[in-house]
Amino acid sequence: MACGPESALEIPLEPGIQLTTSATLHLSLPLRSHESNSDPNHRHLLPDKPYDPNVPPIKQNPAKPLANGSSPIQKLADELLRDILDLIEADPDKGVNVDRRAYLSQESFRPPPVPSSTRAQDLGSWRRTCKRFSQIGAIHQFGKVTTRFSTREFERLRWLAKQPHLTRHVKKFSYMVPYFYVEGRDGVAEALPPILPGNLDVQVFVGKVRDQKRIVSMKEDLVALKEGISAFTKLQHVQILPVQDMNDRTLISYIRQNNNLSDRIQLKWAPACFHSTKTVGEALIWSHSPCTRFSSPNVSPQSALNLAQPNSLANLATQLTCIELHFDDGFELELDPFMKHLSPLFKMVFEAAKKLEAVHVGFPAHRPLTLNLEDLFHNVKWDKLIAFGIQGWKLDADEIKSLAERHRYTLKGLRLRDVLLKDGSRWKDVLGFLRDNMTRLDWVSLRRIGYAVQFDEQWANTGAEIPDDPPGGYSSESEIEFDDEHDNYSDLDDHAGPSNESFGEDHRDSDMSSLHSHSTHAEEQSDDEDRVTGDQVELPQLSPDTPTSPWHGIPKSTVMDIETAEDLGDNGFFVPNTTRKLWERWVVGRCQRRR
Repeated sequence: MACGPESALEIPLEPGIQLTTSATLHLSLPLRSHESNSDPNHRHLLPDKPYDPNVPPIKQNPAKPLANGSSPIQKLADELLRDILDLIEADPDKGVNVDRRAYLSQESFRPPPVPSSTRAQDLGSWRRTCKRFSQIGAIHQFGKVTTRFSTREFERLRWLAKQPHLTRHVKKFSYMVPYFYVEGRDGVAEALPPILPGNLDVQVFVGKVRDQKRIVSMKEDLVALKEGISAFTKLQHVQILPVQDMNDRTLISYIRQNNNLSDRIQLKWAPACFHSTKTVGEALIWSHSPCTRFSSPNVSPQSALNLAQPNSLANLATQLTCIELHFDDGFELELDPFMKHLSPLFKMVFEAAKKLEAVHVGFPAHRPLTLNLEDLFHNVKWDKLIAFGIQGWKLDADEIKSLAERHRYTLKGLRLRDVLLKDGSRWKDVLGFLRDNMTRLDWVSLRRIGYAVQFDEQWANTGAEIPDDPPGGYSSESEIEFDDEHDNYSDLDDHAGPSNESFGEDHRDSDMSSLHSHSTHAEEQSDDEDRVTGDQVELPQLSPDTPTSPWHGIPKSTVMDIETAEDLGDNGFFVPNTTRKLWERWVVGRCQRRR
């Protein structure tokens, strides 16, 4: 379990105790003009005294006590100190709002980053300086908490639950769950060689199996989750993510290379997803948590079916303002009949969740759902809905128009990722309707939209076997691409700074990864022609209310030349990437000019 950079976690700070420590806090504060050591000819005059070249410049260490025992830096307001601390660790209160295009990628589906050791040490030094700095630093360090499914992490979570002066700052909880060992887990030592590739001892996996069985049977995870979540009195967002370490990935690779092992040893996400979702749900209900947002980029359809407990889910749904789910690609059966079976569950949840402001339901891009949209959404109308998204779906144009019509006065963002129109429908009709009828629409995401006919032809040409890399740019390697923040028609308004979530000490290894939840490097480089190069997530934090510029990346004259939907150049078969970008700008142009 980690709560921001972990260096300060090992030194609990009790309320009411003034700390004394030899730790030195180095702050790179700008010097005042009269403190500068530069050439006297370039000094600025103090406003209240004429410049005297015989008087040496005044030097003052901002942390050095004055004659009365106080430090100048202690006179700064808390807001200014938090601004300074924000340079070390991003302020958790400056996240992306749910109505912004980058919210799904930056706040909901992206796994917590590994913190740099320097930032962790700096934040730890800050918190050890004095009681006031400790309290301010706790807001940054404990605003977002990450716990992994392991005995050590659960012990740390239970320790944190007993620190009310820290838990009161927690607003987001990320739960990292590894794949569960299922078939053949009791025979791991017999099925595998003593030493695996990379000089990996088989006893590592024997220990993993033993720990997993003990945690589940003894309910160590449920006990810790209940204690932790009940202590997070200001919790807003819960996130469940799959994770694999280097050892698990080595084992999976070894099993794939030795087909005879596939029936004897298996690591599966479905049982892990079911168990983690069930225990987190129980903890939320038991603790009467104030949590209002739930997201998971790898929901197992089987686990959703097993969770069909109407009373508990309905009670939990009534307080939710944000639900974001993406169903994983590890399901071996056809999705359509299975999701049809889940239709009553969706109806119960969506009808109970009357406070929803943001909804996203996605499916694998190369296995798009063909059910009607209302088979899952059941004509529900949410009075406060401001952001709606779907992914991996074959639909008729009227289905999209009908849902948008129900929310025409509230919807600010619409995501139609990997949506394919069926025969007889045209995108020009959908986009024309959105442009003419949506009164508050700020952004539309049309990434990889197209037509079902062209999609089916491409897949048919690849043969019966599904390739690793689907044709035409469709990717099964990463169904959820965190590219909205790179592909916005605002200049930088959706580029949020780095998240201050972080792993604990045992998560620093670069071999940690959240599967199927972020795009590969190659995809990041090639997916967009005009993508800005470099590590975008290191851009400084900007206000989510920054005014948008709908013409960023495309000449304004090009969009203005399109008078009606008939001028969009929709051929009814294929939508190039540059074309859909133009369409995105055109759809929201009138709405933004109207406002």
